[in-house]
Amino acid sequence: MADAVVLVSGGAAVTPFTDPERAAASGLAAGNTMTALRAHLLDRGIRVFTAPARIGPGEVREDAGWQGFADVPVVLPAEVTINAVGRVDDAGVALAGFLRRLAAEEGVGSVALVGHSMGGLFSRAAIRELGGAGPRIDRLVTLGTPWDGSVLGDLLDDEISEVDAHGDPATLQIFAEARPYADANSQGAADEVSRRFLREWNDAQAGVLDGIPVTAIGAGYFAAATAPVQLWPHDGLVSMTSGRADEVPSAVLPDVERHSFADHVHSIFFAEAFGLPWERALTWDPAVFAVVDDALGL
Repeated sequence: MADAVVLVSGGAAVTPFTDPERAAASGLAAGNTMTALRAHLLDRGIRVFTAPARIGPGEVREDAGWQGFADVPVVLPAEVTINAVGRVDDAGVALAGFLRRLAAEEGVGSVALVGHSMGGLFSRAAIRELGGAGPRIDRLVTLGTPWDGSVLGDLLDDEISEVDAHGDPATLQIFAEARPYADANSQGAADEVSRRFLREWNDAQAGVLDGIPVTAIGAGYFAAATAPVQLWPHDGLVSMTSGRADEVPSAVLPDVERHSFADHVHSIFFAEAFGLPWERALTWDPAVFAVVDDALGL
């Protein structure tokens, strides 16, 4: 078993650095993505850290947004903080620097990475950046990661359109909000979560995950149609097919175990938006955590 678990949040997420003893003192202790999973792993006696992330470059001191946090006891430098709306490879450089810091300052020799959404891509980029140096990566678990594109990226890239929504009100609402959100916030991330981009990017990652077992977990609460599979069913942001990495070549993903949660959404943000309990989110459900536990050998 790895010395520690590192939780990596996804695109546009703001997450403080936490270690097993220290977290944000007000609001959600590890941000609105990783708080519940961190608490679960701590209850299991696991040494767990969250990688700091924010919208734009800089340090993480608070999140004044929805279900945010403040009073962060440890603020790490910007160079080891993920820009969660920037390019995947740049995030990988920052995350690799964070992992090296854990090795040097916390004595962490081996790590299991658990990434939500783009956090799975950031983790893959960091593994490539480390190149076998620094802490050993024992395992990767992804929750709703766009291995093969996303609703947002494919819509912006014209791979899917409003016609593909088949009149589903929830999906049309997501489509309507996607473009202005990306225009206002993306610093490269939105362009790099399309199927077109990621298929080329994936090809360049062949060999990176050799020897690293992967567990890919997808969700598909929204299921008004069956085609195209890059959209249906989806969790609000990522299709089931993409989240499970169903169509990722074995040269890129040689050792994978896939799991599905058909009645779940991407995050508590989507749960809240569509009137669902937070436990229906991939990041908040004990049933999902049980799969993570199995993947980690707990």
